[in-house]
Amino acid sequence: MTAPEAKARLRALLRERRAIRSDAERAAEGERLAGHAAALPAQTVAAFVGTKTEPPTLALLAALRAEGRRVLLPVLREDMDLEWAAFASPDALRPARLGLLEPAGPSLGLEAVAEAQLVLAPALAVDGDGRRLGQGGGSYDRALARAGAPVVAVVFDDEVLDEPIPVETHDRPVAGVLTPGRGLRWFGAPR
Repeated sequence: MTAPEAKARLRALLRERRAIRSDAERAAEGERLAGHAAALPAQTVAAFVGTKTEPPTLALLAALRAEGRRVLLPVLREDMDLEWAAFASPDALRPARLGLLEPAGPSLGLEAVAEAQLVLAPALAVDGDGRRLGQGGGSYDRALARAGAPVVAVVFDDEVLDEPIPVETHDRPVAGVLTPGRGLRWFGAPR
C-alpha cells in the first residue's frame, strides 16, 4: 500500500472515531485544553478554531488572550493557503468556507505566521516521532513551511498513536503534541 493510500485509510478510521464523540464530551475536552494555556511557552501563538469534530480550542484561545498573549488565527484563501489575522474574542469570529470560523479583522498576510513563537496545528493524529496526519488539503503543510517556531499538534489523547503514521515528502513533522488529558509533551528538545 502506498503512503497516500495508507493515509487515506487512517484518515477515514480517525474521522469515524471522532464522529462518535458527543458534543458534551468535546466541550469537556475543550475546557481541559484551556487548562494547559499557561504551559505554552510563547507570547505570540498561531492557533486555530477547532471545527465540530476537532478538539475545541475556543476556551484555550480565550485563556491565552486572558493571559495577555497575542493569538493569530488562519484565514483560508481560495487557493487553500493560509493567511493570518489576530484573534480578539470568540464574538469577533465570522463563519467562513468549509465550516471554519475566522477573525473578522484584517488579514496580516501569508507571512504573519513567522511572527509566532509557537504554532498550534490541527491534526487527526500524531505519532511519537512527530509525524502528523492532517486532513489532507495541504494548507497547514504550506503554512508550516513559513513558520520558524516549534509546531505542536492538537489532538485528543487517544490520537497520539503508537504505530508510525505514513508520510510523504511534503509532510512536515511537529515538535510536540497538546492533548486535553496529558497537556503539552515535546518529542525530544523543542525545535
